[in-house]
Amino acid sequence: MSGIATLTSKFVTQLEGTNSKLLDTRKTTPGLRILEKYAVSVGGGYNHRFNLSDGIMLKDNHIAAAGGIKKAIDLVRSKGCYGKQIEVEVENLDMVEEAIASKADIIMLDNMDIETMKEAIKIIDSRAITECSGNVNLNTIRDIALTGVDYISVGELTHSAKILDLSMKNFIIE
Repeated sequence: MSGIATLTSKFVTQLEGTNSKLLDTRKTTPGLRILEKYAVSVGGGYNHRFNLSDGIMLKDNHIAAAGGIKKAIDLVRSKGCYGKQIEVEVENLDMVEEAIASKADIIMLDNMDIETMKEAIKIIDSRAITECSGNVNLNTIRDIALTGVDYISVGELTHSAKILDLSMKNFIIE
């Protein structure tokens, strides 16, 4: 857990001076999700969803099955999912436009390059919460944050953090 908290802290440091917040993902070790997400919060990050019931995220396979973003959102709303924000994963600017027109609450910019992200943020123009995911690491997170995105989700925090080399040696104090 100390490795997760330490890695999270390194990511959070890269966000200093921006308005972006660091989120974890559900990509956790089976049986250890609560502890790993706690370690993220200790490191200064924020917890996204703990499980599928915490929010509605429409990914590419949901959108394809429904026949488009608008149809997917309309279907979710018709099922009476009151009080839950609807997050839509988008991969290009056309999908951003469709998500905005469909009144998505959160738009996740997935695997976009920096220039496309900047354009997406302009198009969204504060009409939805923005999140970025994919290709995020310690070398890219600051540039991503400078696009103006609200949240940046990083799976690496919990699925790739290295353990810390700690020692529990006792010293005799004279």
